Amino acid sequence: MAVNQSAAWQALKVLAESGVAEKHLQDWFAADPDRAKRYAIELDELYLDFSKNRIDDQVIAGLLALAEQQDLSGWIKRLLTGDEVNDTEGRPALHTALRSLNAANVSGFAAEVQPDVEFQFAKMAKIVSKIRAGHWRGYSGKPITDVVNIGVGGSDLGPLMITHALQVQKSPVRLHFISSIDGTQTSNLLKTLNQETTLFVLASKSFTTIDTLSNAETAKDWLEERIERPQTLMAQHFIGVSTRPDKMAEWGIPEENQLLFWDWVGGRYSMWSAIGFPIALKVGMKGFYQMLDGANVMDEHFARAPLAQNIPVIMGLIDVWNINFLNIQAKAILPYDARLKYLPSYFEQLVMESNGKAVNRAGEKVSYKTCPILWGEVGPNAQHAFYQLLHQGTQGVMSDFIVPVERDDFELHSGAEKDASLLKQHHLALANCFAQSRVLMLGDAAIPESLKSSFDSPFKHYAGNQPSNTIMLKNLSAKTLGMLVALYEHKTYVESVIWEINPFDQWGVELGKLIAKEAYACLVDNESVESFDASTQALMKRVK
Repeated sequence: MAVNQSAAWQALKVLAESGVAEKHLQDWFAADPDRAKRYAIELDELYLDFSKNRIDDQVIAGLLALAEQQDLSGWIKRLLTGDEVNDTEGRPALHTALRSLNAANVSGFAAEVQPDVEFQFAKMAKIVSKIRAGHWRGYSGKPITDVVNIGVGGSDLGPLMITHALQVQKSPVRLHFISSIDGTQTSNLLKTLNQETTLFVLASKSFTTIDTLSNAETAKDWLEERIERPQTLMAQHFIGVSTRPDKMAEWGIPEENQLLFWDWVGGRYSMWSAIGFPIALKVGMKGFYQMLDGANVMDEHFARAPLAQNIPVIMGLIDVWNINFLNIQAKAILPYDARLKYLPSYFEQLVMESNGKAVNRAGEKVSYKTCPILWGEVGPNAQHAFYQLLHQGTQGVMSDFIVPVERDDFELHSGAEKDASLLKQHHLALANCFAQSRVLMLGDAAIPESLKSSFDSPFKHYAGNQPSNTIMLKNLSAKTLGMLVALYEHKTYVESVIWEINPFDQWGVELGKLIAKEAYACLVDNESVESFDASTQALMKRVK
């Protein structure tokens, strides 16, 4: 029986149709002054306020009943111990094992892989230390000053997001990222670099991704302009990160320059593995381990906290309520700190590549909505772009506001006066974050009495009742970022369990890659275009 035909689902449907879904958040807060305290959970340095959602105790009880019916607790255990939760590919999804080093309560396959994880991290630590100390030399004997990560998807987005978020951390090398296949990004970057002092990190799970290998070949050609000996080029200017040592060796990367991870680490979960090499270069291995420790705090919470007090569980269930019972199909990720610029992009891949599925684990087409459309931007920029739709548009949107409470990086600037100015800006960002979620919730009721006369117009009407969460981090650190990302990983998994889909494969990504190879052959080798549809034929003929 499909989940939407189950007793728990039908009970929630009846509840939504009884008027709960239409009740305004303004009325809920008026009826319950303690609502903000009751609908909040704190864990270590992370605080979740979920009170601005269209829920009450009855809705939460119904959602928890749905979770119990779907055996969510059992699925959580299966994930964390290394059962084959990725059933279409016949393997576990054991990214949590990468951040459970020295944990006493690891069991199952997760415990078995710990020696392999420790070995690779030890190897990574040696390379990181050598580069950061200036002991890794280029072909002319000069120390490496610039490291370029070549990857795409999970091999790019995670390291890019984290290193940008931790940008105030001092690093002895400059980090750069290449992911675009069109060549512009690569060409523009190489113009600014020196072959003598540049190291490339070729990151690819399969080591067959055409985007990544194409950019890597361009980088190799650029190095060959100055380096005549291929052995020197590979040994001193390339590091490979992959699950395929054979492919790395075939490409020419020596074994001592190879860092490995495993097929039980999904690409979009791989920044916890050696794919996180650029993160370790940025903050050192100590900082990298702090990020893993933060994620492990969330893992332990996910494993042990009661469902009703479990942050990923509550966030996942609320999304299910919004999507399947309130018919809200869009979600905005709104960080109020410019250092989190790439967080929305990272979560877009994490969520939509995981749960953008229309077939359940039994191979049957589902008859209910699964993944929302996810997008976002740094809050102040978004306020001057798409917040118009959030406040006065015709469709419901759920939002996650994310903000660090403290700034501990101002001492990096000179002068108390400058620090005070930056602190003022930070408080302004906090004020905007809280104000925007307030207006989304209350609508016209948020307008102060002194200003109501100037808003007496249908063009200035705010309906409100748009649901949102607010996630506050103590500050922006490797630890809190680890907690935040692990939270969204587990929240996404919770939703997949409810919807009975596999969040760990990505077959929708694969076909486009294969067709692109055929199209490429037609464009460069004069192959016939007749096997393509009429529209694609016309486009390719125009190019030719």
